[in-house]
Amino acid sequence: MSHNNRPRLAICTVALALCALSQPITAQTGAAPQRFTAEQLAERAVQRRAVEAVIWGMPAVNFERMVDGLVHAKGEWNQVVYWSRLPDWKNQTLTPNPDVIYLMPFYDTRNGPVVLEIPPAEGGSITGSVDEGWQTAIEDVGPAGVDKGKGGKYLILPPGYKDKVPDGYIPMPSSTYAGFALLRSNIGSGSDADIAKAAVYGRKVRIYPLAQAAIPPATRFVDAIDTVYDSTIPYDLRFFEKLHRFVQREPWIERDRAMIDALKSIGIEKGKPFAPDRKTQAILQDAVAEARAWLDTTYEAGYVPYFSGSRWGIPVSPDVLDGMRSNFGKPDSYPVSGRGVLYTFGFFSARHGGRGQAYLATIKDKAGQALDGGSTYRLTVPPNAPVRLYWSATAYDRATHALIRDQKWSSRASTSQGLQKNADGSVDVFFGPKAPQGKEMNWVPTQAGGRFEVLFRFYGPEKPLFDKTWQLPDIEKLQ
Repeated sequence: MSHNNRPRLAICTVALALCALSQPITAQTGAAPQRFTAEQLAERAVQRRAVEAVIWGMPAVNFERMVDGLVHAKGEWNQVVYWSRLPDWKNQTLTPNPDVIYLMPFYDTRNGPVVLEIPPAEGGSITGSVDEGWQTAIEDVGPAGVDKGKGGKYLILPPGYKDKVPDGYIPMPSSTYAGFALLRSNIGSGSDADIAKAAVYGRKVRIYPLAQAAIPPATRFVDAIDTVYDSTIPYDLRFFEKLHRFVQREPWIERDRAMIDALKSIGIEKGKPFAPDRKTQAILQDAVAEARAWLDTTYEAGYVPYFSGSRWGIPVSPDVLDGMRSNFGKPDSYPVSGRGVLYTFGFFSARHGGRGQAYLATIKDKAGQALDGGSTYRLTVPPNAPVRLYWSATAYDRATHALIRDQKWSSRASTSQGLQKNADGSVDVFFGPKAPQGKEMNWVPTQAGGRFEVLFRFYGPEKPLFDKTWQLPDIEKLQ
């Protein structure tokens, strides 16, 4: 090779080296990474951020769906939606309790503080909590709450409220302008008289603006008993429409400011309309479907046995429960993913879990198989269930986490009329499309062609549940 060719060779060598540096290789194959156009990168960013928006925004959209139910029932803010009898399948909220009288006051503090009056536990009792729009409990009320059964005037304060709270009120600072209270008027038994009594007692709850406290207006109660009150999660474009509505109404909480730019990239921005073009709509539809698949898989994997080797568990991580009780106040913890999973199948949170109520859930039978609506199962509830009030077992549609539609009833409880007990005091509860002969009063109907899940509630739970000296056996498949 001549000396004259050496500079040209050196230049080519440097050029090749620079070219190699501009195309990093992968450790496994040595191949150049896949390249994307600017348009492809933008679309992938929208898809990715939309999936995360669904997971992060689930409790807010869950709340907005309950507001939709309020409007459908012809109710308004600062009114109380209630069920004048025990709810049936038309209560399509997420995993509701069909063995109690429900009351849901919806508050809006944009025009100032709102008073929520809880009656003293005389002739009845209320179990419940006041939640802000993210469904984190501000505080519990009733015998298991702040008033300890004495009743009280709770003053729900808007974000950033600085004025002095008048004497005689229990302050409830809300991080959002709007929210709700989930209240249960407990029944003594399943008799018509006791149910009616609980409904009358529940109507002693009052809600009104503080500005009208001198002469409080009458509280309006909106009876939803004959309304299909559907607050199931919409896994389509409506999800983002509901999230947009929430963002327009509510202030940004400091912990969530990182989502401002992410939401803007998918078309949700404070002060602007949500109007995605057709292409973006298709991306968002794909994203919400992907998020649903992830949330559902995570939900199934989250069942940690409550009793050793049991199928019963609490499908909510300790980090989420701890975060909800502290309003996610720990600086190094914000379990958004677990919170998202929780609000796909439930609504509301209590400030102090285990005092007023406790829950166990299952999606599988003793053999580890998914609960099938076309099969028949038996759950034997041992004697001396650890409750001060009552227990109940409820079946839900696994696909929607709502009550199975068009059924005669959805649960059996220790308060159910005609419930048969075994000689040792235990109770057999049956699940299936048809009641075993002679066992209709102990039967919870299911629907062939789909899966179901069971939630077992303990109202007024007692120590044997928590120290596990009393254990709930698994559901057994009979046929």
